[in-house]
Amino acid sequence: MTAIPLVFDGYLDDLPVADDDGLIARFRVVSSPTDDATDETVWACRTTDPHLAHELLTLMRPGDLLRVGGHLTLPGPGDEGGPHLDVDALELLAPAPALELAAMVLDRYGPYLVVSTPTPRPCRSSPRPAPGSARLNTRTPSPT
Repeated sequence: MTAIPLVFDGYLDDLPVADDDGLIARFRVVSSPTDDATDETVWACRTTDPHLAHELLTLMRPGDLLRVGGHLTLPGPGDEGGPHLDVDALELLAPAPALELAAMVLDRYGPYLVVSTPTPRPCRSSPRPAPGSARLNTRTPSPT
């Protein structure tokens, strides 16, 4: 089966996993051309380049925005696995927000990042209006 060249931008889904030697890294990248969750594609990726594998395993973390380039391999008639991307090039476009990731859960919805923490944090209320500024009247007028 011939490999199809492919380049796309997406977010690193989970921590990359190394093989026994640490020379091959497997990872998933979520890509969405629109803000709609139904348009998202999860790409199964792997790299056999030891330099890229080292960068993935030591520098990248979930939520990083990456530009991934490689060759898409489609499964043949006797193949067990599904399609996967053999990554030849990797570029970090934007790092994930620097937070304590161990205690938090990060979810991406299109361009939005939702951070869930185990302990609730108080929400900031909007500032009080300055004296003399317009206020919203929430009372309903009484019938006359």
